[in-house]
This record gives sequence, C-alpha cells and structure tokens, in this order.
Amino acid sequence: MPQPLRTTILSYALTFPESHEDHPWGETVVKLPESLDEALAQPFAEPTGYGLGKSGWVTLKIAAKDRVPVARPKGWGEESYRAVAPKKLIAQLDD
Repeated sequence: MPQPLRTTILSYALTFPESHEDHPWGETVVKLPESLDEALAQPFAEPTGYGLGKSGWVTLKIAAKDRVPVARPKGWGEESYRAVAPKKLIAQLDD
C-alpha cells in the first residue's frame, strides 16, 4: 500500500476508542461482514489466507498505481471496528 494512503487510513483507524496498531501474522487485515462482496470486487483485494477469508477477512494489496478514494477504505475500517468492538466503545464512537 502506498505510504501516504497507509498513513492516512492508519491515522483514521487510531481515532476509534481504545484502538491500537497491531500486526497479527505480520500483516494488516480487515474484516468486512457487510461490504465483503464490494471489497472483493476491487482488483487489489483478495480473501485473506489461512481460511480467514471464509470468515469475512479481506487482504488489500494496494499499489501506487491503484486509484482508491480514501473514503472507501476508511468506511471499511469503520465497519470492521463496529463488527468487533464492544458496544460501550461503539457508543463512544457515536458520541
């Protein structure tokens, strides 16, 4: 992923209550229970390996040549957060 796009998305994700950067398996992944089909229709997206793709995990491999509106991955990130965060943190996000 191009560094400016990665930095923008990561900075946005870290604004969510109690969020932190982590690298399970050495990669950054997103779980998309509602936008899975939309995400997988993108040329830079694929189901995450090790069987995680069957559970809605998507790996994004965005190259510098790819034109990706920042709002799209930001939206996917918020959806992912809402899918796994406790209700009390989602309430803080909505405040």
